[in-house]
Amino acid sequence: MITVVANLKGGSGKSTIAFNLGIWLLTKGETVIAYDLDPQKTLTDVSLVRKDEGINPELHVKNINGSNISEELRSNFCHVLVDVGASNMDAMKAAISVADRIIIPVPPSQPDVWATQRFLMIIHEVCGERVPDLIAFINRADTHHAIRESDEAEEALKMLDRVDILPGRLCQRTDYRRSLSEGLSVFELSNKSKGSEEFKLFADTLFPNLIN
Repeated sequence: MITVVANLKGGSGKSTIAFNLGIWLLTKGETVIAYDLDPQKTLTDVSLVRKDEGINPELHVKNINGSNISEELRSNFCHVLVDVGASNMDAMKAAISVADRIIIPVPPSQPDVWATQRFLMIIHEVCGERVPDLIAFINRADTHHAIRESDEAEEALKMLDRVDILPGRLCQRTDYRRSLSEGLSVFELSNKSKGSEEFKLFADTLFPNLIN
């Protein structure tokens, strides 16, 4: 399965999601290859931190350029994770064209909702009638119940056509920043933390067939 983690707007947490999801799949005994098509190379950097620290399992991250991206992604017979942003639009369109599903992290702000709407237009332009599964969710959600931006953004997402909205949210937590800096997933940092619990629920929802 080719899973693309993408959105138009920077800072939505794509690399954090791709990294943690990759490690989660590996801990389930799955074979995973990740592709870092974002010029910032955050996924590449965190995988190198993990390798340098000798942390297992190792997440293998590949970097490719040029016109053969679609063929390269299709050549794998395992879980393929793709981290790509709008700063590499050609690569984004190539990944979208072969994706089985697209995971769209959306921070709780009106500009991020607008960017998601435009991103969906690009997906439909690229894919035509063969639209992959589209899954959006609120990322970096507010943790205080009195702040309404996350609820409002989720309600706006529910109005979009042909998009499944995950009921669970990933909140704005220090664990996610530590995850990247230390080369550890949030559930490796602390298996009982709030960040760990919400991410495992998120991953279980995406891959229900892998629930133990």
